[in-house]
Amino acid sequence: MAIRLTVMIEGQEGLTWERWQALARTAEDAGYAGLFRSDHLTGLFGEPRQGSLDAWASLTWLASHTRRIRFGPMVCPLTFYHPALLAKRAAAVAELSGGRFDLGIGAGWHEGEHAMFGVPFPPLKERLDRLECGARVIRALWRGRPVTLEQPYYPLREAQSFPLPPGGGVPLIVGGRGERRTLRIVAEHADEWNVTRVTPEEYAAKCRVLESHCQTVGRAPATIGRSLMVPIITGRTPAEVKARHERALEIIPRLPEDAAGWRSAAFLYGVLDEVREGLARWEAAGIGRFMLQILDMTDLDMIALIGHELAG
Repeated sequence: MAIRLTVMIEGQEGLTWERWQALARTAEDAGYAGLFRSDHLTGLFGEPRQGSLDAWASLTWLASHTRRIRFGPMVCPLTFYHPALLAKRAAAVAELSGGRFDLGIGAGWHEGEHAMFGVPFPPLKERLDRLECGARVIRALWRGRPVTLEQPYYPLREAQSFPLPPGGGVPLIVGGRGERRTLRIVAEHADEWNVTRVTPEEYAAKCRVLESHCQTVGRAPATIGRSLMVPIITGRTPAEVKARHERALEIIPRLPEDAAGWRSAAFLYGVLDEVREGLARWEAAGIGRFMLQILDMTDLDMIALIGHELAG
């Protein structure tokens, strides 16, 4: 299967309606397979006063203002949402878009934004318990029949949720790297596993763990899609790459400071041919969909360049 390139942006780091609309046009025109965005309440990298456009408002806009790209949140933390509400929202946006919506969910990780807004942030075990129970709720409510679930946190009593999404379900993406719990949840509930901040060697080891979990729950590993969220800096010349790298460090200072750091982290860095080589290595490792993390969402030239040169 051919690899699919999508745009991924940090929506809390300066996203406005004008920028979102420009990103949507560029993603469609440049040949990308999709456009995804994070779901946070405030800027995470030092500037809380910049734009942080609401995730679900922006995704609903995409449903009726784009024609072909897939889209969705990466990811909705279940610390922010009751899963029954997520199931209903996802079904509605999927129907509005003609079935182009993917729902990404996760356990939640940024304690600071939870504290800022008074959102409870349970210990990790409880957050993972909630992710597991929440994924079960979402799946169950898309089946079209009354559901009773006797489980912690999100029990259901003869629950039904209509209208159902097109095709009887929305692709459910679970994001995370944890081997004992997260990958078990992926094996049991996810259509796609999304991972980030791993090297190909680390990824291969986690794939073996996922295969073991699949064997335990009686599922074929090949039925689970694999996607990678990966930062990217590229250009036609080394000078363009350097300038974009400097701009990215202004936006997210914790990024690697030099090319060697980017490459050791297995991020995509360099002129177009170097990025092609990086994509090929990840494709050989089993990645089917790339969520290219665009750090400067105003750099439409780079986004268009990647799409026209690599997405086809």
